[in-house]
Amino acid sequence: VALSNKDREDRGGRHIITTSIEHPAVLEPCRYLERQGFEVTYLPVTKEGLVEIETLESAIRDDTILISMMHANNEIGTIQPIAEAGEIAKARGIAFHTDAVQTVGKIPAKVDDLGVDLLSISSHKLHGPKGVGALYIREGTEIEPIMHGGGHERGMRPGTENVPGIIGLATAAELAEKSLDEDMVRIAGMRDRLAEFVLERVEDVWVNGSRTKRLPNNLNLGFSYIEGEALLLRLDAEGIAVSTGSACSSKKTVASHVLTAIGLKPEEAHGSLRITLGRENTDEEVDYTAKAIVDVAESLLAMSPFRK
Repeated sequence: VALSNKDREDRGGRHIITTSIEHPAVLEPCRYLERQGFEVTYLPVTKEGLVEIETLESAIRDDTILISMMHANNEIGTIQPIAEAGEIAKARGIAFHTDAVQTVGKIPAKVDDLGVDLLSISSHKLHGPKGVGALYIREGTEIEPIMHGGGHERGMRPGTENVPGIIGLATAAELAEKSLDEDMVRIAGMRDRLAEFVLERVEDVWVNGSRTKRLPNNLNLGFSYIEGEALLLRLDAEGIAVSTGSACSSKKTVASHVLTAIGLKPEEAHGSLRITLGRENTDEEVDYTAKAIVDVAESLLAMSPFRK
């Protein structure tokens, strides 16, 4: 999108707007484009991880050609005001992309309601096969391929199509849509029950991100005086899979850029744990997980040299 719009006569430019808490799938291409001479504004967020619409409006320039804002954050689950941002982008004639990898199949994500020109999807995030994704492109949106070598996918991406994977993605999307309303309520209920169980029993624990504008399947807890990695390893031994940040970078030892962007100190970010639920989880599994988190946290707190 950036490459195809930089030299347009009606609205060309080299300025891009994104947020400070995007997934590396967006941040890294933005950094690459900066090395190619583009300017990128990384919008700050509130302590809940929300982009304020006024901040977006003030960042727009005459040479702004693209806004990319994730629909919901992969670490803290905060849902962004995409529809409002879309109205602003449309009024200014700016291409608008949203990374909806975390939201499709979990909350409503209709492109017309969101007002986006481009929307990214990943199959495995909605119980589909790995290695398959989709990019919605609104008719009339100018886009240039970044790989060349064939006429596949209307010239946008070379290489023989993974037909079984594509069918798997389509089927997963159909199944997710059928049970979406029911799943949202049930999964959010399990998430809230897990959160309250831990918050009521463990000292110095908090929820990272918004408590209301949040994905129903996401819970990110912060623990004082405990390393998130220690929690992760102990819970793994109990058969519970959690992460200390983005699942794509859970082996990194640096503090999460998302958690530091919402104002956490590095030591607070290192003490955070991400728990995600799915439609296949049961009440019994959630209760087991909640009790295990409390037991492990209390055990680690008892050993912590930093706790007074």
